[in-house]
Amino acid sequence: QFVLHSHFQHFRLRYSGQLQRLQRHRLPFIHTIINTNMNFSTAFSLMFVGTATAFAPSPVSHSRSSNSALFMAEDGEITPFRIGTRGSPLALAQAYETRRELIKNFPELEADGAIEICVMKTQGDMILDKSLMELGGKGLFTKELDTALLADEVDICVHSMKDVPTWLPDGTVLPCNLPREDTNDAFITANGITKIADLPDGSVIGTASLRRQAQLMTQNPTLKCVNFRGNVQTRLRKLDDGVVDATLLAIAGLKRMEMQDCATAVLEWDEMLPAVAQGAIGIQCRTDDERSLKYIAALNCMDTHVCVNCER
Repeated sequence: QFVLHSHFQHFRLRYSGQLQRLQRHRLPFIHTIINTNMNFSTAFSLMFVGTATAFAPSPVSHSRSSNSALFMAEDGEITPFRIGTRGSPLALAQAYETRRELIKNFPELEADGAIEICVMKTQGDMILDKSLMELGGKGLFTKELDTALLADEVDICVHSMKDVPTWLPDGTVLPCNLPREDTNDAFITANGITKIADLPDGSVIGTASLRRQAQLMTQNPTLKCVNFRGNVQTRLRKLDDGVVDATLLAIAGLKRMEMQDCATAVLEWDEMLPAVAQGAIGIQCRTDDERSLKYIAALNCMDTHVCVNCER
């Protein structure tokens, strides 16, 4: 605990300026680090930190690519820059957002065939009748992407950061985060209720998240939480069909698909604390892939990157 406390104090001193700036943007957990006079064990539990090294932000290259095209093969044909992604509508929206940012920063990538979206099915997408805890955790959403990345089948992988395990596979890095969306959870009900406290006793809430279940049951132990997996559209359809009385989703995902109007209410942190790194998109590549590192460095939002690393 002494070692962890020393690293924690070092982190506060080294990044105090950045943390103060992030606090003004109301990013999760940063206000806890700066303002709360808590003992270290409390900060430890709130931030979900496994070891002191979890405080160390990943190294980020700030070098910008030259304007010359980097994807011409010897025969003159374009070698596409391959973006690996899951196949859900939200994952695809995030992959195409990454594609737009790449083209904006590197006009040569606008050429036909310069960027290829590679869609992959993960175990987390295929097994929907069990909770993530039963299946082994959030790594089920990234394992196939990790394998493809290490096998040089894709050049980068685009993730929702809240789905990425704390420890990355050897040979990969995650040095880039796009600007963060809102971190809050959206509360969606069939009857228009806008607060968890106003739900009738015994209401059925669809959520597979242990974080959400714990906070719901703390507020009202009579609520019944049922496993609720699948993409956003599937969950909303189940709500419309009366399978559950309410559900919760990250408002960031709804906004990226322009579906924010589906939210009955957006919950403040005091009512539902969001997941670590919620609302952030991360881009992963191979450690030794200079080409990919150069491209995604131009996309990195440093405020988001520091905050996400701190939370993780």
